[in-house]
Amino acid sequence: MASTQAAPARWVDGKRYLWLLGALTITLPLHAANLALQTGWHIFWWFGPIFVFGIIPVLDYLIGDDPSNPPDEVVPTLERERYYRRIVYLATLIEYISFFGAVWVVGTHALTWYDYLGFALSLGAATGVSINTAHELGHKTDPFERWLAKITLAPVAYGHFFVEHNRGHHVRVATPPDPASARYGESFWAFLPRTVLGSIGSAWRLEKQRLAGLGKSPWTWRNEVLHAWAMTVVLWGALISVFGVRVIPFLLMQAAYGASLLEVVNYLEHYGLGRKRLASGRYERCMPEHSWNSNRIVTNVFLYQLQRHADHHANPTRSYQALRHFEGAPQLPSGYATMIMFAYVPPLWFKVMNPRVVAHYHGNMEQSNIKPSIRERVIAQFAQPAG
Repeated sequence: MASTQAAPARWVDGKRYLWLLGALTITLPLHAANLALQTGWHIFWWFGPIFVFGIIPVLDYLIGDDPSNPPDEVVPTLERERYYRRIVYLATLIEYISFFGAVWVVGTHALTWYDYLGFALSLGAATGVSINTAHELGHKTDPFERWLAKITLAPVAYGHFFVEHNRGHHVRVATPPDPASARYGESFWAFLPRTVLGSIGSAWRLEKQRLAGLGKSPWTWRNEVLHAWAMTVVLWGALISVFGVRVIPFLLMQAAYGASLLEVVNYLEHYGLGRKRLASGRYERCMPEHSWNSNRIVTNVFLYQLQRHADHHANPTRSYQALRHFEGAPQLPSGYATMIMFAYVPPLWFKVMNPRVVAHYHGNMEQSNIKPSIRERVIAQFAQPAG
C-alpha cells in the first residue's frame, strides 16, 4: 500500500535575488553625480552618506529581522552554487565602474569645495562597502578569488587588510592583543588610530614571518602586502596622470572615509567581548558569544550577511548565503548602519552598549576585553559583594 505521507517541502532561498542588491550601495557615486548634475541640487553630491545613514536605518526598522537559517542538509549544495559567487564578482566590477566614473566627474567638472567633499564621501561609502566584498573573497581558498580580493581593495588603498584580517584578526579576535577588537570603555575615536596603525603593523609582521619561513626577505614580489599596495599605486597613478593633481585630494578623502567605515564596523563587531585565557597561556576557541550579531534583513542583504558575525568567525570560509543565526550570540539593538551612528557619538554608544556588555557577562566583567586604564575599576564596580 502506497504511503500517503507528504514529501517534505523543498527549501528555497527567499533572498536569492535580493543578494544582487549588495551591489546597489556600490553604485551610490554614480547616482549622486547623475542626480546632482541633472537637478543642480547640491545635496545630491552627498547621496552616499544620506543613503547609508538615512535610508538604510529606516528600512532596517520598518522591515525588521529574519532569524531563520537554511536547513543543514541544504548547506553543502548552497555553498557549491556558482550563482552566489558570480554576484560577488559582479560587485567588484561595479566598484571599478563607480570608481572610474566618479574620478572622471571630478576630473572634468568644476565642483565647489562642499560638493567635492560630499562626492568624495559618496565614493568612500561605495569603496568602503566594497571592502566587505573583498572580505567575502579573501576568505576563500580559490587563488582567483584571493587575487580578486586584493584588486577590490586597491581603490580604497587598504590592501593590507587582506593579510591582517585573515591571519591576524581571526586568530586574535576578542583578545587584548587584537588591534581590530574594541575594548569596553574605548571610544571609536580612540580605537580608530589604534586599529589603523596596529593593523598595518600586524600585516607587515605576518608577511615578514611567513617569508622568513621561506628563507626570503620581506622586500620581495612574493610579499602580499606589497602586492596589494602596488595595485593602489598603479591605479591611482594612472588616474592622476590622466586627470591631473586635482583628483589627488578626492582619492585621499574617499579612501580615508571608506577605510573608516570598515574600522567602525570592526569597532562594533566585538566591543567589550573577550575570550578567556587558559592556563596554557593560549585563549579559548572563538565561540558565538564573542561577536555582536544582528538579523536586520536590509543591512544583511546589502552586506552579504556580515552581521551574522558569530558564524563567520566559527566558519571563516563559509559563504555568505549559508551563514547562520545563533541563539546564544549577543545581539545588537539595531543594524550596523544605526550602530555606526551611535559609535560616532561616544556618550550615546556607551549608554546603549555598556549595559549590554555587563548583562552579557552577568556583572562578572573579568572576562570582558576592557580598556587597560579602567579595567580594575570596572571589574570592582560590578563585582558581587561577598557573602
